[in-house]
Amino acid sequence: MHAVQARVETVLDALLPPANQHPARLHEAMRYAVLDGGKRVRPLLAFAAGELVGADPARLDHAAGAVEMIHAYSLVHDDMPPMDNDVLRRGKPTVHVKYDEATALLAGDALQTAAFDALTARPLADDPVVQLGMVRTLARASGSHGMCGGQGIDLYSVGETLTLPQLELMHILKTGALIRASVALGAACGTALSDDERTRLDHFAKCVGLAFQVVDDILDEEADTATLGKTAGKDAANHKPTYVALLGLKGAKDKAAELLADARAALAPFGDRALRLNQLADFIVDRRF
Repeated sequence: MHAVQARVETVLDALLPPANQHPARLHEAMRYAVLDGGKRVRPLLAFAAGELVGADPARLDHAAGAVEMIHAYSLVHDDMPPMDNDVLRRGKPTVHVKYDEATALLAGDALQTAAFDALTARPLADDPVVQLGMVRTLARASGSHGMCGGQGIDLYSVGETLTLPQLELMHILKTGALIRASVALGAACGTALSDDERTRLDHFAKCVGLAFQVVDDILDEEADTATLGKTAGKDAANHKPTYVALLGLKGAKDKAAELLADARAALAPFGDRALRLNQLADFIVDRRF
Protein backbone atom coordinates (compact mmCIF):
# COMPACT_ATOMS: atom_id res chain seq x y z
CA MET A 1 0.00 0.00 0.00
CA HIS A 2 2.72 2.46 0.96
CA ALA A 3 4.60 1.79 -2.28
CA VAL A 4 1.50 2.37 -4.41
CA GLN A 5 0.50 5.45 -2.42
CA ALA A 6 3.98 6.95 -2.91
CA ARG A 7 3.90 6.11 -6.62
CA VAL A 8 0.48 7.70 -7.06
CA GLU A 9 1.64 10.85 -5.24
CA THR A 10 4.49 11.15 -7.75
CA VAL A 11 2.13 10.55 -10.67
CA LEU A 12 -0.37 13.15 -9.45
CA ASP A 13 2.42 15.68 -8.90
CA ALA A 14 3.44 15.21 -12.55
CA LEU A 15 -0.11 15.29 -13.92
CA LEU A 16 -1.08 18.51 -12.14
CA PRO A 17 0.09 21.91 -13.45
CA PRO A 18 2.99 23.48 -11.52
CA ALA A 19 1.86 25.77 -8.72
CA ASN A 20 3.74 28.72 -10.19
CA GLN A 21 2.27 28.33 -13.69
CA HIS A 22 -0.24 30.99 -14.70
CA PRO A 23 -2.98 31.17 -13.40
CA ALA A 24 -0.96 30.36 -10.31
CA ARG A 25 -3.71 30.69 -7.68
CA LEU A 26 -5.93 28.18 -9.48
CA HIS A 27 -3.10 25.70 -10.00
CA GLU A 28 -2.01 26.06 -6.39
CA ALA A 29 -5.56 25.31 -5.24
CA MET A 30 -5.74 22.22 -7.48
CA ARG A 31 -2.52 20.86 -6.01
CA TYR A 32 -3.66 21.70 -2.47
CA ALA A 33 -6.85 19.69 -3.05
CA VAL A 34 -5.08 16.60 -4.39
CA LEU A 35 -1.59 16.23 -2.94
CA ASP A 36 -0.36 15.29 0.53
CA GLY A 37 -3.54 13.72 1.85
CA GLY A 38 -6.08 10.94 1.60
CA LYS A 39 -5.89 7.17 1.77
CA ARG A 40 -5.78 6.79 -2.05
CA VAL A 41 -8.27 3.92 -1.82
CA ARG A 42 -9.40 4.30 -5.44
CA PRO A 43 -5.89 4.27 -6.93
CA LEU A 44 -5.02 1.33 -4.66
CA LEU A 45 -8.02 -0.57 -6.04
CA ALA A 46 -7.04 0.30 -9.61
CA PHE A 47 -3.51 -1.02 -9.05
CA ALA A 48 -4.80 -4.16 -7.31
CA ALA A 49 -7.21 -4.91 -10.16
CA GLY A 50 -4.39 -4.24 -12.60
CA GLU A 51 -2.17 -6.72 -10.74
CA LEU A 52 -4.89 -9.35 -11.16
CA VAL A 53 -4.71 -8.99 -14.96
CA GLY A 54 -0.95 -8.47 -15.21
CA ALA A 55 -1.20 -4.82 -16.26
CA ASP A 56 1.86 -2.67 -16.87
CA PRO A 57 2.19 -0.30 -13.86
CA ALA A 58 2.96 2.57 -16.26
CA ARG A 59 -0.54 2.16 -17.71
CA LEU A 60 -2.07 2.00 -14.26
CA ASP A 61 -0.42 5.29 -13.32
CA HIS A 62 -2.73 7.36 -15.50
CA ALA A 63 -5.84 5.30 -14.76
CA ALA A 64 -5.26 5.67 -11.02
CA GLY A 65 -4.38 9.34 -11.33
CA ALA A 66 -7.53 10.05 -13.32
CA VAL A 67 -9.88 8.44 -10.82
CA GLU A 68 -8.19 10.17 -7.89
CA MET A 69 -8.56 13.58 -9.52
CA ILE A 70 -12.28 12.93 -10.03
CA HIS A 71 -12.53 11.96 -6.37
CA ALA A 72 -10.63 15.07 -5.27
CA TYR A 73 -12.83 17.35 -7.39
CA SER A 74 -15.93 15.83 -5.81
CA LEU A 75 -14.59 16.52 -2.31
CA VAL A 76 -13.79 20.14 -3.17
CA HIS A 77 -17.35 20.72 -4.41
CA ASP A 78 -19.02 18.66 -1.65
CA ASP A 79 -17.30 20.73 1.04
CA MET A 80 -18.57 24.05 -0.31
CA PRO A 81 -21.37 26.04 1.43
CA PRO A 82 -24.17 25.09 -1.02
CA MET A 83 -23.45 21.39 -0.34
CA ASP A 84 -22.03 20.12 2.98
CA ASN A 85 -20.49 23.45 4.06
CA ASP A 86 -17.51 21.83 5.77
CA VAL A 87 -14.34 23.57 6.90
CA LEU A 88 -12.02 20.58 7.39
CA ARG A 89 -10.85 17.89 4.97
CA ARG A 90 -7.91 15.51 5.37
CA GLY A 91 -6.90 17.34 8.51
CA LYS A 92 -6.54 20.75 6.88
CA PRO A 93 -8.85 23.62 5.87
CA THR A 94 -11.09 22.86 2.91
CA VAL A 95 -10.23 24.49 -0.40
CA HIS A 96 -12.91 27.18 -0.23
CA VAL A 97 -11.71 28.11 3.27
CA LYS A 98 -8.02 28.12 2.32
CA TYR A 99 -8.63 30.11 -0.87
CA ASP A 100 -12.17 31.29 -1.65
CA GLU A 101 -15.42 29.84 -3.02
CA ALA A 102 -14.88 30.91 -6.62
CA THR A 103 -11.38 29.43 -6.70
CA ALA A 104 -12.64 26.19 -5.13
CA LEU A 105 -15.37 25.90 -7.76
CA LEU A 106 -12.86 26.44 -10.57
CA ALA A 107 -10.33 24.06 -9.01
CA GLY A 108 -12.94 21.30 -8.91
CA ASP A 109 -13.95 21.97 -12.51
CA ALA A 110 -10.33 21.92 -13.65
CA LEU A 111 -9.57 18.68 -11.78
CA GLN A 112 -12.49 16.98 -13.49
CA THR A 113 -11.21 17.87 -16.96
CA ALA A 114 -7.62 17.05 -15.94
CA ALA A 115 -8.78 13.53 -15.10
CA PHE A 116 -9.98 12.91 -18.64
CA ASP A 117 -6.82 14.47 -20.03
CA ALA A 118 -4.82 11.95 -17.98
CA LEU A 119 -6.98 9.06 -19.15
CA THR A 120 -6.37 9.90 -22.83
CA ALA A 121 -2.79 11.23 -22.77
CA ARG A 122 -1.14 7.89 -23.56
CA PRO A 123 -2.14 4.33 -24.61
CA LEU A 124 -3.56 2.49 -21.59
CA ALA A 125 -4.83 -0.60 -23.41
CA ASP A 126 -3.77 -2.63 -26.45
CA ASP A 127 -7.07 -1.89 -28.18
CA PRO A 128 -8.06 1.79 -28.58
CA VAL A 129 -11.71 0.74 -28.33
CA VAL A 130 -11.00 -0.57 -24.82
CA GLN A 131 -9.45 2.76 -23.86
CA LEU A 132 -12.46 4.59 -25.27
CA GLY A 133 -14.60 2.37 -23.04
CA MET A 134 -12.48 3.42 -20.06
CA VAL A 135 -13.30 7.06 -20.77
CA ARG A 136 -17.01 6.24 -20.87
CA THR A 137 -16.74 4.19 -17.66
CA LEU A 138 -15.24 7.12 -15.78
CA ALA A 139 -17.67 9.61 -17.30
CA ARG A 140 -20.75 7.59 -16.34
CA ALA A 141 -19.39 6.88 -12.86
CA SER A 142 -18.91 10.62 -12.32
CA GLY A 143 -22.17 12.04 -13.68
CA SER A 144 -25.88 11.91 -12.97
CA HIS A 145 -25.90 8.11 -13.36
CA GLY A 146 -23.16 7.85 -10.74
CA MET A 147 -21.48 10.09 -8.21
CA CYS A 148 -23.35 13.34 -8.97
CA GLY A 149 -26.67 11.52 -9.05
CA GLY A 150 -25.99 9.94 -5.66
CA GLN A 151 -24.99 13.29 -4.19
CA GLY A 152 -28.23 14.75 -5.53
CA ILE A 153 -30.27 12.03 -3.82
CA ASP A 154 -28.32 12.67 -0.63
CA LEU A 155 -29.09 16.39 -0.72
CA TYR A 156 -32.78 15.84 -1.46
CA SER A 157 -33.09 13.22 1.31
CA VAL A 158 -32.00 15.36 4.27
CA GLY A 159 -34.53 14.86 7.05
CA GLU A 160 -36.13 11.92 5.24
CA THR A 161 -36.22 8.28 6.37
CA LEU A 162 -35.05 6.05 3.54
CA THR A 163 -35.60 2.32 3.27
CA LEU A 164 -32.53 0.10 3.08
CA PRO A 165 -32.89 -0.38 -0.72
CA GLN A 166 -33.23 3.40 -1.17
CA LEU A 167 -30.18 4.06 0.99
CA GLU A 168 -28.17 1.43 -0.89
CA LEU A 169 -29.13 2.90 -4.26
CA MET A 170 -27.99 6.33 -3.10
CA HIS A 171 -24.59 5.00 -2.09
CA ILE A 172 -24.22 2.67 -5.08
CA LEU A 173 -24.24 5.93 -7.03
CA LYS A 174 -22.62 8.43 -4.65
CA THR A 175 -19.69 6.36 -3.36
CA GLY A 176 -19.86 3.03 -5.12
CA ALA A 177 -19.83 4.15 -8.76
CA LEU A 178 -16.34 5.66 -8.60
CA ILE A 179 -15.00 2.69 -6.64
CA ARG A 180 -16.42 0.33 -9.26
CA ALA A 181 -14.87 2.49 -11.97
CA SER A 182 -11.48 2.31 -10.21
CA VAL A 183 -11.54 -1.49 -10.35
CA ALA A 184 -12.83 -1.53 -13.93
CA LEU A 185 -10.18 0.92 -15.15
CA GLY A 186 -7.37 -1.03 -13.51
CA ALA A 187 -8.62 -4.29 -14.99
CA ALA A 188 -8.94 -2.75 -18.46
CA CYS A 189 -5.20 -1.99 -18.52
CA GLY A 190 -4.20 -5.67 -18.68
CA THR A 191 -5.18 -9.04 -20.14
CA ALA A 192 -8.83 -9.22 -21.15
CA LEU A 193 -11.19 -10.96 -18.73
CA SER A 194 -14.09 -13.26 -19.56
CA ASP A 195 -17.64 -11.99 -19.10
CA ASP A 196 -17.98 -14.04 -15.92
CA GLU A 197 -14.72 -12.68 -14.53
CA ARG A 198 -15.74 -9.10 -15.27
CA THR A 199 -19.09 -9.70 -13.56
CA ARG A 200 -17.37 -11.12 -10.50
CA LEU A 201 -14.92 -8.24 -10.33
CA ASP A 202 -17.72 -5.69 -10.64
CA HIS A 203 -19.74 -7.44 -7.93
CA PHE A 204 -16.70 -7.32 -5.66
CA ALA A 205 -16.36 -3.59 -6.33
CA LYS A 206 -20.07 -3.00 -5.73
CA CYS A 207 -19.87 -4.71 -2.32
CA VAL A 208 -16.67 -2.88 -1.38
CA GLY A 209 -18.17 0.45 -2.44
CA LEU A 210 -21.19 -0.07 -0.20
CA ALA A 211 -19.00 -1.33 2.65
CA PHE A 212 -16.86 1.81 2.36
CA GLN A 213 -19.91 3.99 2.95
CA VAL A 214 -21.27 1.82 5.78
CA VAL A 215 -17.92 2.13 7.57
CA ASP A 216 -17.88 5.88 6.88
CA ASP A 217 -21.25 6.15 8.63
CA ILE A 218 -19.96 4.09 11.57
CA LEU A 219 -16.85 6.24 11.89
CA ASP A 220 -18.93 9.41 11.76
CA GLU A 221 -20.68 8.06 14.86
CA GLU A 222 -17.69 6.59 16.72
CA ALA A 223 -14.52 8.50 15.75
CA ASP A 224 -13.45 12.04 16.57
CA THR A 225 -12.58 14.91 14.26
CA ALA A 226 -8.82 14.62 14.84
CA THR A 227 -8.84 10.95 13.84
CA LEU A 228 -11.05 11.42 10.78
CA GLY A 229 -9.43 14.59 9.50
CA LYS A 230 -12.93 15.97 8.86
CA THR A 231 -15.79 17.11 11.05
CA ALA A 232 -17.15 14.12 13.00
CA GLY A 233 -20.85 13.71 13.75
CA LYS A 234 -21.94 16.06 11.02
CA ASP A 235 -24.26 13.62 9.23
CA ALA A 236 -26.33 13.07 12.36
CA ALA A 237 -26.35 16.80 13.15
CA ASN A 238 -27.61 17.54 9.64
CA HIS A 239 -30.25 14.77 9.79
CA LYS A 240 -28.79 12.91 6.82
CA PRO A 241 -29.89 9.33 6.11
CA THR A 242 -27.14 6.91 7.19
CA TYR A 243 -26.76 3.18 7.81
CA VAL A 244 -26.31 3.86 11.53
CA ALA A 245 -29.54 5.87 11.66
CA LEU A 246 -31.42 3.13 9.82
CA LEU A 247 -29.85 -0.05 11.24
CA GLY A 248 -28.27 1.08 14.51
CA LEU A 249 -24.55 0.83 15.24
CA LYS A 250 -24.50 -2.96 15.62
CA GLY A 251 -26.69 -3.45 12.57
CA ALA A 252 -24.38 -1.25 10.50
CA LYS A 253 -21.33 -3.23 11.64
CA ASP A 254 -23.10 -6.48 10.77
CA LYS A 255 -23.92 -5.05 7.34
CA ALA A 256 -20.27 -4.16 6.72
CA ALA A 257 -19.20 -7.70 7.67
CA GLU A 258 -21.86 -9.17 5.37
CA LEU A 259 -20.67 -7.04 2.45
CA LEU A 260 -17.05 -8.03 3.09
CA ALA A 261 -17.96 -11.73 3.01
CA ASP A 262 -19.89 -11.21 -0.24
CA ALA A 263 -16.95 -9.34 -1.79
CA ARG A 264 -14.54 -12.11 -0.83
CA ALA A 265 -16.86 -14.78 -2.28
CA ALA A 266 -16.93 -12.94 -5.61
CA LEU A 267 -13.13 -13.09 -5.80
CA ALA A 268 -12.74 -16.73 -4.74
CA PRO A 269 -12.30 -18.17 -8.28
CA PHE A 270 -9.36 -15.82 -8.92
CA GLY A 271 -7.31 -17.41 -6.14
CA ASP A 272 -3.99 -15.73 -5.28
CA ARG A 273 -4.34 -13.29 -8.21
CA ALA A 274 -6.87 -11.42 -6.09
CA LEU A 275 -4.68 -11.19 -2.97
CA ARG A 276 -4.31 -7.39 -3.09
CA LEU A 277 -8.01 -6.85 -3.73
CA ASN A 278 -8.89 -9.05 -0.77
CA GLN A 279 -6.42 -7.19 1.43
CA LEU A 280 -7.89 -3.85 0.39
CA ALA A 281 -11.40 -5.08 1.17
CA ASP A 282 -10.21 -5.96 4.68
CA PHE A 283 -8.58 -2.55 5.02
CA ILE A 284 -11.73 -0.72 3.90
CA VAL A 285 -13.91 -2.52 6.45
CA ASP A 286 -11.42 -2.55 9.33
CA ARG A 287 -10.11 1.01 8.98
CA ARG A 288 -10.44 3.50 11.82
CA PHE A 289 -10.13 6.73 9.81
